[in-house]
Amino acid sequence: MLNIGLLGCGRIGQVHARSIGQIEGARVAAVADAFEASAKALAEKTGAAVMAVDDLIASADVDAVVIGTPTDTHYDLIHAAAAEGNAIFCEKPVDMSADRIRDCVKAVEAAGVPFMTAFNRRFDPNFANVQSRITAGEIGEVEIVTIQSRDPSPPPISYIKSSGGLFRDMMIHDLDMARFLLGEEPVTVYAVGASLVDPEIGRAGDVDTAAVTLTTKTGRICQITNSRRATYGYDQRIEVHGAKGMLRAENMLENTVEIATSTGFSKAPAQHFFLERYEAAYRAEMAHFVDGVVNQKRISPGITDGLRAQVLADAATQSYKERTPISVA
Repeated sequence: MLNIGLLGCGRIGQVHARSIGQIEGARVAAVADAFEASAKALAEKTGAAVMAVDDLIASADVDAVVIGTPTDTHYDLIHAAAAEGNAIFCEKPVDMSADRIRDCVKAVEAAGVPFMTAFNRRFDPNFANVQSRITAGEIGEVEIVTIQSRDPSPPPISYIKSSGGLFRDMMIHDLDMARFLLGEEPVTVYAVGASLVDPEIGRAGDVDTAAVTLTTKTGRICQITNSRRATYGYDQRIEVHGAKGMLRAENMLENTVEIATSTGFSKAPAQHFFLERYEAAYRAEMAHFVDGVVNQKRISPGITDGLRAQVLADAATQSYKERTPISVA
């Protein structure tokens, strides 16, 4: 039985607790949160003990920790968990600073503990299917990857001000997906952005509409578009064009029923929120982490994947501000 300590009992912590509860051979052994009421509520649902953060990390009853706390706490929690020899599952981004992530890489590697960066979209059944078929050579060499990601509505301005910006907060998932699908590391990043959805977002120093072009050393191209507004639901689509064909994964709809009348054909809207859209992905990523820790298998994405995505997000932010392509190592 893998005993897992859950750090952070908010929305994402509850998602991970549900996932752990569905995995044979794992359980939520302890929980901790800055808000005691949140910790107690989740403990009642899971049968876990409520502990202070430091006590949870140091507990002999905890084998692994799931970090679902605010990003600015990740650095210290990663170092503390690594020093105690705990396996670590950490929400994205690992940190807002690439240099601080590099420090975390050193701490994790020195401790020799398993580490997973929670880029859940790699575990979406449809996106994973696309990637596996690329690897199998079904469409030949990849030439163009297109990723579209649009939220139903923007988050509160208070969140925008502390999020690190759209490229680091929202697009970082798509930047990781680009790496997942391209098969090569991007070497240049060019970004544009605007505030078209809510002028308050612009006044807060961020954008709500953006596009990024990534290119690899051999010339493969990835185009990513993001918007904080999609009136038709949570829009998540990918397309990969190759030398021998194309693979595409469309949106998940609220249902599969289609109606045809004299006015034409009509389908249901896309699922409205990321929690329902990626429910299977959250479960699959946690199962991958548990299996990797228990059976000493390679865990991916690891902490260096978190670093590389952050480097791309930083480059996109810089490119947007400077209005020029940015080279990345």
